[in-house]
Amino acid sequence: AEDEVTLFERDMKEFWIQFKISYGTEQNNQTSALRDLCKETLEALAEKWSKKLKEEDVTIDKIHEYNNEILQQSKYIAEKEEQLTEIKSKLNQEQEQQKNLTDSIQELKQELMKKMEIKSSKNKAAKEKLEQVSKIKTLFKEHLALEMRRIPDEQLQFIFRHIDHKDPDKPYVCTLSINEQGDYEVTSCTPPLDCIAELQLKLRETNNFSAFVANIRKAFTALSYK
Repeated sequence: AEDEVTLFERDMKEFWIQFKISYGTEQNNQTSALRDLCKETLEALAEKWSKKLKEEDVTIDKIHEYNNEILQQSKYIAEKEEQLTEIKSKLNQEQEQQKNLTDSIQELKQELMKKMEIKSSKNKAAKEKLEQVSKIKTLFKEHLALEMRRIPDEQLQFIFRHIDHKDPDKPYVCTLSINEQGDYEVTSCTPPLDCIAELQLKLRETNNFSAFVANIRKAFTALSYK
């Protein structure tokens, strides 16, 4: 450092001053003493500067040590910040996933409620149609010689008689059910009728069950004359 250089120069000047004084006044008598003085002065200076250099080395080592500690602390802080950023990112992802899951559950609930409402509506419609059929069952049997039976799989079977004038007791059978969409559906017809699909469609459009039964009887009657 600049102060240490200045101090060194001052010490050297003092040394030379003393040397010149001693040399001028006692040149012949004190050569040995001057040599000793020079030696002692040089040794003192060497010891002094050696001590200073050691102190500076210690200071430099401490500075390096502090720098290393600061570097390690900086690395540690950077690692923790990176971990914190990662944790925040995962937390945000989990929150987003939780929100998506909640939304999905809500959508499923709404969809399930809608399906239950539709099913309830269809069941109600099917029940009403079956009740309608039951109410006219007796009427058909008395006036059209028609017998209706409920058979497995929620099907309704219509047995027409007095169709064939040659064999009045010969049965003509048509079986009807209500499908998943809540519509009437002919599941079997004996003997087969070519117009059964048309009659089924008309029944679905008009929901006129009495007309359907009457038309089936007319079709069976027409078939018996062929």
